[in-house]
Amino acid sequence: MVYAVMIVIMVALDRWSKIWAQDVLTKVDTIPVIQNVFHMTYVENRGAAFSILNGRVGFLILFTGLVLVVLFFLLFLGVKKEESKVLLMALTAIIGGAIGNIYDRAILGYVVDYFDFRLINFAVFNVADVFVVCGSILLGIYLIFIEGKKAKKQ
Repeated sequence: MVYAVMIVIMVALDRWSKIWAQDVLTKVDTIPVIQNVFHMTYVENRGAAFSILNGRVGFLILFTGLVLVVLFFLLFLGVKKEESKVLLMALTAIIGGAIGNIYDRAILGYVVDYFDFRLINFAVFNVADVFVVCGSILLGIYLIFIEGKKAKKQ
């Protein structure tokens, strides 16, 4: 139950931030938080990460939907088996972020992005992306350091 609540909170934070971006950032070119380093810039991303598969919204919705089904199943099994909290948090974060972005694609036809790190010329991204990346890092930590140690002991 706690993981479901966390997913709802993540999706709500993502929605709130995107509504703010659409309301505020569409009226200005950009808001420099730290000039030439970090800006808040409204972007409509019609692709996936780094705008790959640009214009393939239907495919991205289908693919993300299938991944979400698998992730929910793994989360359900993980909770039932009382798996590592690191694994469960990783799955929760990835699910929360994926729902945030699939919502945008399904309703708007694009994903709203606004975090703009200009110092390193990085792709503009959003809160949902942060959840997916943090969850993926946690999943990697789990697989290498927790599950990997279990495998070595056997």
